[in-house]
Amino acid sequence: MTTDVRRTDRGYEIVVDGTVAGYTRVREGDDALEMPHTVVEDEFEGQGLASQLVRGALDDIRAQGRKVHPTCPYITSWIEKHPDYRDLVDDPDRFGL
Repeated sequence: MTTDVRRTDRGYEIVVDGTVAGYTRVREGDDALEMPHTVVEDEFEGQGLASQLVRGALDDIRAQGRKVHPTCPYITSWIEKHPDYRDLVDDPDRFGL
């Protein structure tokens, strides 16, 4: 199984063996990129793809020197479990991180 996280015009998607398995939306905000929604298609659930997708998206955002405003509950929870990504959050106190 080959996976790839790639940037799209609406956010990021994870592709498994040529099929889009999930996506996370990104919206341009005033000071940070809002991340409001993450989806993994039913047939791909339980394979850790959401985590791979979020890590890939956040790594790309970090490389751009940007901050995130995570309003998606999954992304907020993921960052909480991975403290080395908390520096990307525009207002960690607001999200309880």
